[in-house]
Amino acid sequence: MSDLLERLRTRGWRLTAQRRVVAEVLDGDHVHLTADEVHARAIARLPEISRATVYNTLGEMVSIGEVIEVATDGRAKRYDPNAHRPHQHLVCSRCGTIRDVHPLGDPLAALPSGERFGFTVTDAEVTYRGLCPDCS
Repeated sequence: MSDLLERLRTRGWRLTAQRRVVAEVLDGDHVHLTADEVHARAIARLPEISRATVYNTLGEMVSIGEVIEVATDGRAKRYDPNAHRPHQHLVCSRCGTIRDVHPLGDPLAALPSGERFGFTVTDAEVTYRGLCPDCS
């Protein structure tokens, strides 16, 4: 069973056939699919699944914290199932490929207290940009 399916089952989330297929499509370490890509792959497994069901399921998974919504440079939002593994993203500026990366150190510690403007900082999102090997 995939990590995402196991997490959803542990939460007591009702796993309908449609929800199961969406979770299975999202399974993997470097998965960052758009909703349309999830829908296209889900149809191959469950032909009657609707686009609305995919969008709604993704929205529910994001709202319960089991999937991360990744938005980069005006491109379509992508969905990352690795919500419980701290990581950052490496994005190709040309083709949009996204990879999970695990840099050393705490990104919160990199922000000096004088640059916090009184905020209580609880999270940091760092995106590294460049060209992937295929686009270089």
